[in-house]
Amino acid sequence: MTTPPHTDVWPVRTERLQIRPMTASDVDAMWEWRRLPEVNRWLGLAPDTIEAFRERYLDPDRLASMYIVELPPESGEAPVPVGDVMIRIGDGWAQLEVADEAKGVEAELGWVLDPGYTGRGYATEAIRAVIDVCFGPLGLRRVHAGCFADNEPSWRLMERLGMRREEFSRKTALHRSGEWLDGMNYGILAEEWHD
Repeated sequence: MTTPPHTDVWPVRTERLQIRPMTASDVDAMWEWRRLPEVNRWLGLAPDTIEAFRERYLDPDRLASMYIVELPPESGEAPVPVGDVMIRIGDGWAQLEVADEAKGVEAELGWVLDPGYTGRGYATEAIRAVIDVCFGPLGLRRVHAGCFADNEPSWRLMERLGMRREEFSRKTALHRSGEWLDGMNYGILAEEWHD
């Protein structure tokens, strides 16, 4: 089974949240917010049954790139999961002669927050902490994320964090509704990151 990178840095704690590697036992909680129409309309894949969802997210490689955002436990109670984050570490583009130097230097990020917890700054706080980890202990040089242009909360979050809009593409993404939608991609370099 694939393990998350740098397991010694997790969990990461912020003022109000903790972020930790996802485990198989988190899949059912994650399903609760990812199955909601207002959430899954923006996801690249939205399995329509819990069984299909489990099959997708219990894949060891996928599981290793997923993290749970939760409210820390209070007075003996269990933590409350409020969202999830994907950190998919990959290679940068490079010419063949220097390709080895571009291995594992960047990450694609993705996130979903339970709508019951939106509007409180949790997503911004969580993604800020994740970018700190990417540029700190993980030693990456770049992170990037994309979304449908109509997903305003997502691109506004990226802009709040100082990520640069690198692409606005016209009708390049076929949505499950059958409509071609505009897309947006954002990125930030380690030397640009000011938390």
